[in-house]
Amino acid sequence: MKKIVAFMTVFLLALSVVLAGCSNNDLASGTSDGNSDSGDKKSNEKVTLRFATWDSGEALKLQQEIAKKFEAENPGVKVQVEPYSDGFDQKLAASFGAKNPPDVMYMWNYTEYYKSLEPLDHFIEQDSEINIDDFYEGLFNYSSVNNQTYGLPLGFTTHVVYYNKDLFDKAGVPYPKDGWTVEDFKEKAEKLTNVDKRQYGFGVEAEPDPYDIQGYVWSNGGSFISPDGKKIEGYMNSPETVGAIQMLGDLVKDKKAVLVGGNKQQSGDDIFKAGKIAMYESGIWPLKGYQEAGINFGTVEIPSFDGKPVKGIINTSAISMAKDSKNKDLAWEFIKFFVSPEAIKMRTSDLPVRKSVVQETKVAEDPLYEPFYTMLERSSDTPAFLLNENWSEVKRNLSLAINATMLGKDAEKYLNKAVKDSKKFLKE
Repeated sequence: MKKIVAFMTVFLLALSVVLAGCSNNDLASGTSDGNSDSGDKKSNEKVTLRFATWDSGEALKLQQEIAKKFEAENPGVKVQVEPYSDGFDQKLAASFGAKNPPDVMYMWNYTEYYKSLEPLDHFIEQDSEINIDDFYEGLFNYSSVNNQTYGLPLGFTTHVVYYNKDLFDKAGVPYPKDGWTVEDFKEKAEKLTNVDKRQYGFGVEAEPDPYDIQGYVWSNGGSFISPDGKKIEGYMNSPETVGAIQMLGDLVKDKKAVLVGGNKQQSGDDIFKAGKIAMYESGIWPLKGYQEAGINFGTVEIPSFDGKPVKGIINTSAISMAKDSKNKDLAWEFIKFFVSPEAIKMRTSDLPVRKSVVQETKVAEDPLYEPFYTMLERSSDTPAFLLNENWSEVKRNLSLAINATMLGKDAEKYLNKAVKDSKKFLKE
């Protein structure tokens, strides 16, 4: 009898150890609800998932709310939101260098960081819950490198032309409509210009970012670089590229447009608000500010060149996973949740990136927002910085050529020089 009692005691002790171990293992994997009667301190520990963002203010608060919702649906998980704000790139690069990056993060510069990121294709292929076809296809051009997907889209803006309806009405000029041409654009700009009143038809950035004017270049059939990212000769200085950039420079030279945003100059947004430029090209950023300022304005797609297809540039954000993350399955679940329709509708500062959400919210039926989605459907080209890792070096020379053109110089001459000075940065 004593032998039986002794055996049962040993058996029950062993069983209790096994059960305790199972409980702790479940919690570590994020599957436990955190309740335990064992009294073991480890039973109350949570798996921490780190999420880095560049946002602040109201946008950050919304992201923190999304993180809390994810925690509520995944007991045993703590999402540590890390707002890097203006120091985002420096802090992120330092964390990658130290092999201690956040598990997931906001991302845009994929040529800079993709080697430190986890490709998401195998997660996408194996997960039937994620419907990639529900995202606008053109957005993936901005989060893919070498045919691998490194991020899922979060938010975007295309570029459109804002126009001041009151100035158009006063001058008796018809409003621009989708399908208008560069000739229509130049004609309207001339009629809306009154130099004596310091009023101009269009505002051109004094030092435009080459990234932002790629839409004009693509729409004219040009490009800054070859599709494989290896050549700029015959691309950056092609007649089509030259023509698109020269068109903007000529508007200023012919006094149909005015330079904005340069040294000691007001921004284009401020001048548009003041009613001193009738048309201004930008993304979604100033729209609410114009509404709050009481500006009577409309939006329209950018004009076409000689009937060629209009193409647009996208400014976009995406969410990615660190290659060194120790919680990749959980990180994927968070990414998937962050791009879910529920989370997208919570992020009111972003234009929705999923077709189902756009259809549900009817945002694209608003005349002010419709052109942004029209341009999105026409944005299929990949920007130059995603095609070559040394693009930042090439961009310096390209910027000098574009800036010179805005000051009245010959675009062809300066783009030829930019090509000559930049070839050493490319592997041809």
